[in-house]
Amino acid sequence: MKLQRFSVPVEYAVHSTWDVFHLGNATLGGVLTSQEPTRRHRALLVVDSGVVDTRPPSWRRDVDAYFAHHGVALVEAIAIPGGEVCKNDPAILDLLVAKMNEHGLDRQSFVVIVGGGAVLDVAGFAAAIAHRGLRAVRIPTTVLAQGDSGVGVKNGRNAFGKKNALGTFAPPFAVINDARFLETLGRRDVVGGMAEAVKVALVRDRLFFAWMRAHAAALAGCDPDAVAELVRRSAELHLAHIATSGDPFEQGSARPLDFGHWAAHKLESMTAHRLRHGEAVAIGIAIDALYSWLSGLCGEDVPEAALGLLERLGLRLWDDALDARGADGRLHLLAGLEEFREHLGGELTVTMLRAIGDGCEIHALDEPRLLEAFARLRGRAVRAGAA
Repeated sequence: MKLQRFSVPVEYAVHSTWDVFHLGNATLGGVLTSQEPTRRHRALLVVDSGVVDTRPPSWRRDVDAYFAHHGVALVEAIAIPGGEVCKNDPAILDLLVAKMNEHGLDRQSFVVIVGGGAVLDVAGFAAAIAHRGLRAVRIPTTVLAQGDSGVGVKNGRNAFGKKNALGTFAPPFAVINDARFLETLGRRDVVGGMAEAVKVALVRDRLFFAWMRAHAAALAGCDPDAVAELVRRSAELHLAHIATSGDPFEQGSARPLDFGHWAAHKLESMTAHRLRHGEAVAIGIAIDALYSWLSGLCGEDVPEAALGLLERLGLRLWDDALDARGADGRLHLLAGLEEFREHLGGELTVTMLRAIGDGCEIHALDEPRLLEAFARLRGRAVRAGAA
């Protein structure tokens, strides 16, 4: 037997800028011409239709002028719906791949993706499977995407009633975080995006968690400077995990940055995405923080701090979907554990908390303890008048 082994270095830059399509902003132009600078590069632009709706009428002309000014041929601009709509509809993925074929894009061509996490996911998936990989440049436009998913290496779409059932690991060519896009977000999207920052702080960085507690009022008020700092620190922690975990493509079953996600993914599908991703993650964090305490992994101060911060940011920690039961009387949400195990591709591994900033792994959850965590969440919501 001959053992074949090789490694491929992965490198991509994550830029921070303001007004990425301003003619004088060289960030995107520099990214697109950073390799083969004398080549006439070609690019397909995929834009979240929600982003287009918030731009002035002149925006499309400005975008065309930007690409022309920087010597890049923009073959077409396509707007697709944002949110889980684009990940649930297989026709959108088919359309994007067909457009890449129609324009004869090759592996040195670019797909520039502007939008929230769902648009980045599905357009990134299309770019990854066209010619086995076009160069994808991500321009995330939400707090959630700029601080979390947009700087990572995953893409995909939903299928078979399951979140991210199809997809690939494909590092982007580059990521450009443009803080100006955050100006037009509604409060629900800004606050919802903070849940992933709370998550990464809880499992990796107690100082970042302390910073969020100290600045909770400013964050809940969507103060631009506070939100920008949250995005920056969250992105840095997510990037550090990808680079240092030893498992960037998740070949194993341990995924600490999926803390709170076994419940969140199920809640999203159970509510037909009435709960947005960050909102579902907040509830999932609350469940797992309480479970960590109830199972003796940490003191009661840990869930109190975690739930307290989420509430101060303006995130709800209860939804009536938590009470939904099947014909056998069992809570629907509990089926999320088996789906999560399947998503991991092996043994169930769930991250819990030993302390703020200190996550640990367990491989089984006790159902009575989970029910107790749900009951405590329900009681907390009743006391707050939210249920």
